[in-house]
Amino acid sequence: MTETRQPMIDFEEAPTSSQIRSWVGSSAYGYWKYVTQFIEHKYPDVFSPDWLFGGKKYGWALRYKKGKSFCTLIPEKNGLTIQIVFGAAERSAAEAIMDQLSAGTRQAYENARTYHDGKWLFLKVDSEMVMDDIELLLEVKRKPVQKK
Repeated sequence: MTETRQPMIDFEEAPTSSQIRSWVGSSAYGYWKYVTQFIEHKYPDVFSPDWLFGGKKYGWALRYKKGKSFCTLIPEKNGLTIQIVFGAAERSAAEAIMDQLSAGTRQAYENARTYHDGKWLFLKVDSEMVMDDIELLLEVKRKPVQKK
C-alpha cells in the first residue's frame, strides 16, 4: 500500500453502508458491493464478515474468515483495497494461474511480501480487470460452494 493511503478512522463503531459509500466514492463503492455480493453468492453461509479496527494507522477493514483468513476489504478515501493472504499450498495454486491474471495483478503478486503466515497480496480495486483477477484468486483460495 502507498504512503498516501487514507484509512477510514473517523468512526467509533463499524461504519455503515452509507458511510462507506461516502468515504470510498461511488465508483469504489460499486466494486465494494460487487466483491461482497460475489462472496455471498459463491460462498453462501460460509463467512460471517467481521469489522476490525486497526487503529489510526490502518483504520476499519471488513474481514472474511472461517478458520483462516479469506480476504479483507479495506475502505480508503476515494478507493478500495483488498488483502488476500496466500499460505504455502495456496501460493502454488495462485502461481499456477498467473498467466490468466492481468499484468498489474501479476506484478503486485510478485512484489507482495511473504511473512511466516503467507504471502500478503494487496490489490487496489479500481477496474473490471482487477475484479476478474480477484474472482480467480478467491476461487483459488477457497473453492466455491456447489449449489444442489
